[in-house]
Amino acid sequence: MNIIIFGATSGIGEALYYQYISDKNRVAIIGRRTQILKKLQQKNPSNTIIHTADITIQSETTEAIESVCAEFGKIDLSIVCSGCGEINRLLDYSIERPTIDTNVTGWTFCIDSLYNLFEHQGLGHLVAITSAGGLRGEPLSPAYSASKAYQINYMEALRKKSYKAGNNITVTDIRPGLVDTAMAKGEGLFWVMPVEKVAQQIYSAIHKKKSKAYVSRRWHILAIINKILPFCLYKRI
Repeated sequence: MNIIIFGATSGIGEALYYQYISDKNRVAIIGRRTQILKKLQQKNPSNTIIHTADITIQSETTEAIESVCAEFGKIDLSIVCSGCGEINRLLDYSIERPTIDTNVTGWTFCIDSLYNLFEHQGLGHLVAITSAGGLRGEPLSPAYSASKAYQINYMEALRKKSYKAGNNITVTDIRPGLVDTAMAKGEGLFWVMPVEKVAQQIYSAIHKKKSKAYVSRRWHILAIINKILPFCLYKRI
């Protein structure tokens, strides 16, 4: 397969790169940190291409996608892992703004560009790494939880769009719980999973072309409870 991974320089994106490159796929890895991209490419130079791009800059996203298409000819699978979020107890907008710019504005442009690419191709598999944290509002990180809720609903809209169009575009929403990456912030965290194990479960869910999946699987149980829990109880947690 020919694969694009946005946000491949750390965390889940990097772990997924290793998963797919080990299967002899051709993988384009895209991120902001050129040196890390080069180090990853050095390990598998024949099957890896790199492109430096900041998802919040539309021209860089467009250039990256066009460059990969020119190299690969056709894209089978695209995975958008790019994202950010910070603890913000004081509702400092300067802290919220980068999360909004990345997880909403930049993310939407990237997702739309890839979906439109697959429509032009006539097929493709679009995957986004959202979050189980998008199911309810979180007072410690309001913009993060709200932006992930936005992503979850956006991916659902695209799944419905694809179904109604009767095309060959698969849309998959991956909702991780707490993963041992730089994104796991705060005290008293539980069920924090190793990124390698999470990447394996994501790989499996993508292979099965699931519409959505919680990883690790135990987070699916928590998600069900979380969604049905009345606010009068949720607010006390």
